[in-house]
Amino acid sequence: MQALRSHFIPQWSSDVRLEGKTAIVTGANVGIGKETAKDLAGRGARVILACRDMARGEQAARDIMREVKGAKVVTRHLDLADTKSICLFAENIYNNEKTLHFLINNAGVAMCPFATTADGYEMQFGVNHLGHFFLTFLLLDLLKHSAPSRVINLSSLAHNMGKIQFDDLSGDRAYHPARAYAQSKLANVLFTSELAKRTEALGVMAYSVDPGVVSTEITRHLGRPLVAITKTIGFLMKTPAEGAYTSIYCTVTPESQLLTGGYYKDCACAESSRAGQDDGTALKLWAVSCHMLGIRWR
Repeated sequence: MQALRSHFIPQWSSDVRLEGKTAIVTGANVGIGKETAKDLAGRGARVILACRDMARGEQAARDIMREVKGAKVVTRHLDLADTKSICLFAENIYNNEKTLHFLINNAGVAMCPFATTADGYEMQFGVNHLGHFFLTFLLLDLLKHSAPSRVINLSSLAHNMGKIQFDDLSGDRAYHPARAYAQSKLANVLFTSELAKRTEALGVMAYSVDPGVVSTEITRHLGRPLVAITKTIGFLMKTPAEGAYTSIYCTVTPESQLLTGGYYKDCACAESSRAGQDDGTALKLWAVSCHMLGIRWR
């Protein structure tokens, strides 16, 4: 069984150290985010756990400090479903941090029933894409100041089924949880490619990541048939620690060995869907996102 599992789930390791570096990991209280934060802390980085649930975030910080000797981790409140919260988080970062080398946009919601963010956006598009788009916009000056720096956006294999419904981003007409999730994950890939073009000359690189099929809490909204399937193939699902490999790979691998704007899975550059390589759609999504948020990228 273990031999079969290792065939499907490649192992990876690196001894790169990150002393003197600062990282933000969104959704770091559980799952892939927590494992990513734990790994980076083990490499000597100062890690900010950006969490909606502060009680769980502080527990995650205690867990990491207990398991990693000398870990430098702090918890900060961030609700990606509320632009006011994102603004307050960014203000706190600028008031307390001198540098930011890695922004790991890991948090996400999946397959949830129809709901809207505090600002009225469809929840999956609002959290998975717009929330991280806005967060990156607000923190870009610090990322530029700290260059070379990196933005890592967690996407998903589901982006292959995605299409940006520009005429129904609110989901009012025909909401479907899986379709909305796939759209938000495609948006992550498109955002990454356009961001990379705009920031490479500034020393800020961007990568999108497919962590693989991972056993985490993000599957909590799956229907019974899908839950049954995941239990059947559970031994082939990655653990959260294994799911974090590619995020960590894109954090610690020398810049010369990575392609900014690239899509990564299983610790290697991969090819995203055709829709994920559509520069025209990426540019339109960028403009629409700015309009929805009322911002203007310089």
